[in-house]
Amino acid sequence: MISARALGLAPALRQAVVASKSSRGLVLRSVVATRGVQTQSLPPSAAEKILNEQRLKRPSSPHFTIYQPQLTWIGSIANRVTGAGLSALLYGYAMAYLVAPETFASANVIELVASMPEAVKIAGKTILAAPFAYHSWNGLRHLGWDMTKFITLKGAYSSGYAVLGATAVTTVALVLM
Repeated sequence: MISARALGLAPALRQAVVASKSSRGLVLRSVVATRGVQTQSLPPSAAEKILNEQRLKRPSSPHFTIYQPQLTWIGSIANRVTGAGLSALLYGYAMAYLVAPETFASANVIELVASMPEAVKIAGKTILAAPFAYHSWNGLRHLGWDMTKFITLKGAYSSGYAVLGATAVTTVALVLM
């Protein structure tokens, strides 16, 4: 390593250090005195408005736009959607039965379904059977995960494909009943 003494720079460096120590306070004072930034107090509503405008300009989470769809997160979303849909149907029917028990009695529902065309019956059964089957099989998959089974990447994918296959078979079996 070459030292400052060997290059003959030691006296110049000492002078620069001494000069910077003596003028440091003066330099800082002049920078602070000529500051060009001004602040002002804002009422809370204006501050909140500015914050909301800044939030609108922020990018949203890029998970749908940059990540490749994977069986694990598509399955998770489907499990939540099927669970919410089945719950909404169950609670909706229960509330309707409480409001008008004569209209939604089992005999009336059976009569209504019997009067429908065959294609509508099959479509209705499929719309009800597929979410029920998927949510049931995926619930068992989640119970397996809770018991630390199939938690490797390979296990997650193989159990995911097994759930899809079991869902297809169960949906067809329920529709044909």
